[in-house]
Amino acid sequence: MLERLNIVKKKKILFFIYQMGGGGAARTLLNIINNIDRTKFTPVLVTLNHDGSYEKSINDDVKFIKLDIKRLRSAILPLSKVIRKERADLVFSTIPNYNIIALLATMLSFSPAKNVVREAAYLGGSVKENIKLRFAGRLYRRASKVIALSRGVKKNIINRYKVNSDKIDIIYNPVDIEAIRDMMAKDELSDEHKVIFQNSGRTIITAGRLHPDKDQKTLLKAFEIVKENHDDSHLFILGEGQLEAELKQLADDLNIADSVHFAGFRYNPYAYFKHADLFVLSSVREGFGHVLTEAMATGTPVVSTKAHPGADEVLASGEFGHMCEPSDEKALAAGINHIFTLSDGERAGIIEKGLKRAEEFHVNKIIRQYEQMFTEVLDK
Repeated sequence: MLERLNIVKKKKILFFIYQMGGGGAARTLLNIINNIDRTKFTPVLVTLNHDGSYEKSINDDVKFIKLDIKRLRSAILPLSKVIRKERADLVFSTIPNYNIIALLATMLSFSPAKNVVREAAYLGGSVKENIKLRFAGRLYRRASKVIALSRGVKKNIINRYKVNSDKIDIIYNPVDIEAIRDMMAKDELSDEHKVIFQNSGRTIITAGRLHPDKDQKTLLKAFEIVKENHDDSHLFILGEGQLEAELKQLADDLNIADSVHFAGFRYNPYAYFKHADLFVLSSVREGFGHVLTEAMATGTPVVSTKAHPGADEVLASGEFGHMCEPSDEKALAAGINHIFTLSDGERAGIIEKGLKRAEEFHVNKIIRQYEQMFTEVLDK
């Protein structure tokens, strides 16, 4: 009898996302789900009926449910049934559209499940966007907790979503440094790319959606300037998106196409990071800048725009990487050239500082913060 009383019932957390695709939100959920303490929590993952590149990395002990639908707006009732059937104690979601569905589904489940929603991006600006965020905020106020990815994202949630500051916690993205190092050790470059890394003078890498927010156009223009001093340099662009054809055309127009390599989505980008001389982030805005922490974890020096608000927080206003204003190809080119002209000792110093900075976002540290937050929410 006493033994039964001393057993602490594990809490079931249902994680909801559109799909386990190649984006940062899916990667963050993967890190949380795989690393959360199994003695305290039982994770259940629910997605729509889409295949995602991160599915193969989900731990075997995770119950993975795909709803028999493909459209997000149709997910409310099916998700509500899963919440009720699984007897979820808490529903965790990320990104406004998914958060809205998760909150509505929880309400319709008529269950005692609580909600935690995560906001990863710095959204809004236009009248239409701000109206949408105000609507999202009305629902967010029903959640037990809102997680902001950075101080800047928290301010944005307060100002544009109109959510009370007391409801918002800041938890940075987790970086699974050991997993990154394991993947770095794998030789997963194409034969064509291996030759370029081995024979070129300097190599630059970037990774992210081919999207206006990432502003790869400015990076291409900066690379044209860099080529004036480093003609044998090459640029690798990892990622997929709506601007691919446009970016390839721009590379042609700038006469740099032979030195620009569109490598598409790579499940293991770290095999590329470790071979590069430099990682560059050219974004206009970033909620956090997760890829910067990953680049530092691979021992690759970083040049980044001051992508508001996250990049500045990650790099501590330039302490851990060279920074410049967004959408300024001359400033970005100057930052790249600066790193290229460093001595071996100066470069080693930057790498060492970056490795130490990445440790501050170590998955073990961040997951403990999530676990503490989940426990506090569930105990209320």
